[in-house]
Amino acid sequence: MDLNIKAVSPKIGREIPYPYYASAGAAAMDLHACLDAPLTIHPGDLVSVPTGIAIALPSAEYMALVFARSGLGVKHGIALSNGVGVIDSDYRGELRVGLTNFSRTPYTIAPGDRIAQLAVVPVVQVRPVPVLDLDETARGSGGFGSTGV
Repeated sequence: MDLNIKAVSPKIGREIPYPYYASAGAAAMDLHACLDAPLTIHPGDLVSVPTGIAIALPSAEYMALVFARSGLGVKHGIALSNGVGVIDSDYRGELRVGLTNFSRTPYTIAPGDRIAQLAVVPVVQVRPVPVLDLDETARGSGGFGSTGV
């Protein structure tokens, strides 16, 4: 499947790469910070980092998900401020990545740094049907931790 990607910054394709898969088995493409200068994220800060690109998903049967990069999270405490970013099929604006610093030390992002991952996934739009009861399962209404540790 093709994904149309529009450069909304002149840096894209020159100083900053288009998204790409880092390996043959990668499930998501790396997104890069499209910055003019380094950006320091202090502990507790929330920032919105531009990527310099916009995308056009082929139809409402797809959406894109923005995920954190595990290395940034585990090594530096940098995570997505909204958990997972959802890009709807009809959105055509610049992709921006909300980041927060959960560590105790400042972290600096340089222009072109990989800051998140973008995965395109199928969507099933369901028809909500109000009902009085749901079918029974072995788990039932057991919540967090109900199936083990």
